[in-house]
Amino acid sequence: MRKKITVVGGGNVGASCAVNLAYKELGDVVLVDVVEGVPQGKALDMLQMGPVEGYDVRITGANDYAPTADSDVVVITAGLARKPGMSRDDLLLANHAVVTSVSEQIAKYSPNCIIVLVTNPLDAMCWSAFKASKFPKHRVIGMAGVLDSARFRTFIAQELDVSVENVTAVVMGGHGDTMVPVVRLSGVSGIPLTELIAPDKLAAIVDRTRNGGAEIVKYLKTGSAYYAPSASAVEMVESIVKDKKKVLPCAAYLEGEYGINGLFVGVPVKLGAKGVEQIYQIKLTEEEKGMLAKSAASVQELVDILKTK
Repeated sequence: MRKKITVVGGGNVGASCAVNLAYKELGDVVLVDVVEGVPQGKALDMLQMGPVEGYDVRITGANDYAPTADSDVVVITAGLARKPGMSRDDLLLANHAVVTSVSEQIAKYSPNCIIVLVTNPLDAMCWSAFKASKFPKHRVIGMAGVLDSARFRTFIAQELDVSVENVTAVVMGGHGDTMVPVVRLSGVSGIPLTELIAPDKLAAIVDRTRNGGAEIVKYLKTGSAYYAPSASAVEMVESIVKDKKKVLPCAAYLEGEYGINGLFVGVPVKLGAKGVEQIYQIKLTEEEKGMLAKSAASVQELVDILKTK
């Protein structure tokens, strides 16, 4: 029996996500959006691309959640996108309302699904979905670290003029300016970055990674990144529906791991059919622990605001 995957939000990220899911034939896709006609039109367009590209899945669009019933995975991309000069945090309250409403509908129609969050500010929105859906913690996961690591890997590969396939990178912490690219655990075919890149250049790459989203927003002016974010979400969905058990950096709910409690923070996890099947606790240096604690504190600030609403 085919898997069923719902994507909530028919904008650039959601539509890109839906078409990537179709390309990989990971399951039948339902695209949901509040704007009448948008998800239906985009879904029909994607469906008609199937004979050309050679994928064979059902793709439907809807303005309500009834067609999403019994989904295996739901990807939430709905919400306002960042604009120039706007931080992820500025989006907090507006997108909290969106994610809360969406999560309640998801829990009603697909009570056994796994939720993959993409909406920003990511870590706080995971908390919103977790509270609204009342799902167990292993079934609510945030897409952040996969994207941040991809950006880090891209910049490393550019600097060294090597294949991105040979670059491994670990990025932890919140999805924002306080993220923690763990240089010590990143490298090229097993060679540590510190042996390949001068400290000043490495520091610049780390800084560019932290501001990777803002750099794209600055170029686009009226939108934010969507190709890489959607591809990152699809990698997570693939690991779940195929039970691949990939070890990926994702926003997971921590209960004491890394000394963090009651927050979604980016850490390495094993992603399989049950969702987060294991959280890996890496031994960090004191400096890395400090950066992760600072990142978690910034997430806590946002969650504290949400708790008062």
